[in-house]
Amino acid sequence: MGLMKRIGRLFAKQEPPVKEKSMLDLGPGDICEVSLVTYQVVGSVRNPSRNAVVLSLQDGNEIKYLHIEERELLQYALYDDIDGRLDNPSEVPTELVLDDKAYYLEEEYEGRVTINGRTPFRQGGEQHVWQFQADDNSLLRVEWQDGRFMLYEGAKVISGDVQVIRST
Repeated sequence: MGLMKRIGRLFAKQEPPVKEKSMLDLGPGDICEVSLVTYQVVGSVRNPSRNAVVLSLQDGNEIKYLHIEERELLQYALYDDIDGRLDNPSEVPTELVLDDKAYYLEEEYEGRVTINGRTPFRQGGEQHVWQFQADDNSLLRVEWQDGRFMLYEGAKVISGDVQVIRST
């Protein structure tokens, strides 16, 4: 009887390997590492038309935002939220000066987003985004949704500094 089981296992179909989640697939409860700091993903804002996501990451009391976009390769930028205010989305200039540093508009787009978990915005909908870059390659991101602005300051992160630790 043991011999028959062994023969049966030889001809049995192998289970397909479980596909590992990419950074674009992460959601609340997952763990990732960015620049040698381990974060828990607490929320995500997905823009499927751009194949992009902004993950809300928490390390203790600190919250950061990781923007991931798939173009030819995955591109990453890590942001901190900053205080600031804009009253009207039509008033976003092409050049912003923040702490004596000039940021120049690099990209402007809008799209429908879906939200999961804890994020700056509580529900999905139409979101407008302006991405700026300074001469020293530092980044500034402005988001507007449902009458609310969020401003972020950050920097690009190389793909070797970003990895999935545990996904659910």
